[in-house]
Amino acid sequence: MDLERLDRVVEIDRTSRAARIQPGVYGPSLEDQLRPHGLTLRHFPQSFQFSTLGGWLATRAGGHYATLYTHIDDLTESLRVVTPSGVSESRRLPGSGAGPSHDRFFLGSEGSLGIITEAWMRLQDRPTYGLTTSVELDSFAQAVEATRALAQSGLYPTNCRLLDPAEAYLNAGISTSGGVLVVAFESADHPVEAWMNRALELVADHGGRAGETKDRSASATERDAAGSWRSSFLRMPYQLDAMAQRSMVVETFETACTWDRFEAFHNAVRTAAQRAVEAVCGIGLVTCRFTHVYPDGPAPYYGVYAPGRWDGLLSQWDEIKAAVSAAIIDSGCTITHHHAIARDHRPWYEQQRSDAFGRVLRAAKDGLDPAGVMNPGVLMS
Repeated sequence: MDLERLDRVVEIDRTSRAARIQPGVYGPSLEDQLRPHGLTLRHFPQSFQFSTLGGWLATRAGGHYATLYTHIDDLTESLRVVTPSGVSESRRLPGSGAGPSHDRFFLGSEGSLGIITEAWMRLQDRPTYGLTTSVELDSFAQAVEATRALAQSGLYPTNCRLLDPAEAYLNAGISTSGGVLVVAFESADHPVEAWMNRALELVADHGGRAGETKDRSASATERDAAGSWRSSFLRMPYQLDAMAQRSMVVETFETACTWDRFEAFHNAVRTAAQRAVEAVCGIGLVTCRFTHVYPDGPAPYYGVYAPGRWDGLLSQWDEIKAAVSAAIIDSGCTITHHHAIARDHRPWYEQQRSDAFGRVLRAAKDGLDPAGVMNPGVLMS
């Protein structure tokens, strides 16, 4: 079903800083409609240019910002959803303790329970102050500890991306032994120098050496908020497509775990990925970065790059995908942090969720979509 013509910001509540928005609006158009009001959704996933609000909601998309408001859930005030069994519309509220959440039931349902036709979204004033810098560290273990200290500091940086040495070289052109931590702060209300200074003190305690701090206050937009890393972040999906067209096996795996388990988890996933790559392709590179960080854990994002055979590219991809996905689930972590389930991740999602919740999900599907016509095959068989 194509909702592309439902592409307007219908109503803006400037007092509450929210807007009623149709689901078919693409990212750039949404920001263009909010800009004259001095407002922004501040949700910039990697697919920002070619994805819609409805898609972000249905897949519980994660955005560019690494702390605090990381997922579209955090920005959703209420939803209107049309199902085969009727319309579900939640009340606009800043918060509620009245039973299970209407909205969170449909967020991430991937079109299997109904069609989101309208949403009230929480907005922010457009930032006017911004600073960004990068910090080099001598070992990856130091880099992880520095990132944890910053994630648990309560400073809530806009960007807090840790790149391991391979990621730093591939995507930022920096040669480093331990990794690079990209840090940024922005605000619509106040200068952010104090926040940046304290962040750099924290990472210096772990051996971090900060580069030049760049002032982004004059042009703090979604197009330049994190310098070269931000540019690379947006280009990455298209680079992966280009490499696949040249018989490269390229895949990414993103997950989340608690800080206490990260070292063991990281070793397990890297080992599984490297073994699979060498068994299937003979040679290859496995990289890691943190896309988002929380006080209780990071969201590691692994990249796999290996030479493939044109006549067996899909089977090679499948074998590597299965090996790394199994390692993630066996380690007790999530099969995806922000890339949704659909059909690719469903076998491992079914292992991750409890049997009891699986029965609840199936009952909801049967109750809302008894004929099974809503995007069959995603989330459940």
